[in-house]
Amino acid sequence: MILRKDIVVRDPFVFKEDDMYYLYASRHFKGDEYPCFVCFRSKDLENFEEPVVIFRGGNGFWGTKDYWAPELHKYNGKYYLFASFKAENKARATHILVSDRPDGVFTPISENPPTPSDWESLDGTLFIENGKPYMVFCHEWLQIDDGEICAVELSSDLTHPVSEPVVLFRASSLKWIRPIVDKNYNTKPNSYVTDGPFLFKRNGKLNMIWSTYSENGYSVVLSKANSLFDKWIHDDTPLYSKNGGHGMVFEKDNSLKITFHYPNSPNGAERMIIDDFDQLEKERI
Repeated sequence: MILRKDIVVRDPFVFKEDDMYYLYASRHFKGDEYPCFVCFRSKDLENFEEPVVIFRGGNGFWGTKDYWAPELHKYNGKYYLFASFKAENKARATHILVSDRPDGVFTPISENPPTPSDWESLDGTLFIENGKPYMVFCHEWLQIDDGEICAVELSSDLTHPVSEPVVLFRASSLKWIRPIVDKNYNTKPNSYVTDGPFLFKRNGKLNMIWSTYSENGYSVVLSKANSLFDKWIHDDTPLYSKNGGHGMVFEKDNSLKITFHYPNSPNGAERMIIDDFDQLEKERI
């Protein structure tokens, strides 16, 4: 068994079915030409089985690098993995993979991803509104400086988009946002990040958590709206502002939990944080 504190993971995503929790992560094993995605199984989210590979690059798949942010959604009896990919001379995109099991072997459901071919896009997530499936995703700040969170309607089988993308809001609409400053990028004064949207209904409102930068570093934002294409209202302070983020929300022990990675330092220090959502919303640390 592997302890949670020993698992290196960015952008953790938890899926629960029956009495089993599934944790999804990206890996690039030594000697492998392509990255892959793995799944860890656990009964308690503290002790995990050895990971199994659920998708490996190659075999004609277009994505060759930057395998990021896998997340699992059950839809119409099948399991869909939404994840970000990149290749030389191709824009970053979220592609959708499918399997008959949450820890099975996944295959692409289409040749091309549903995000626009000329957009640098990432962190797509699934949301169903009025019976219609939508991918909510980020139009990356690296391409447009002021990152956007957008939505595109998908076909009923999730294989292709059936609408043009709609901008839900831009990063700069957040009052307390700070620009990203990173020596690895040619950042500009108006380089504002949008990362990792995740949507859920609560108390009659549509909630979205996503990540950006505040005074203290990488942070989690809570935004709310009446519906997907309504006006989004952002909280006046971060939900979490201690250099951790890209989270999602799930239920455990009859309470709402939030998980995200901390710290936001891509050097092997990243770990999966699990916190009580209500308590975190109240404390605003």
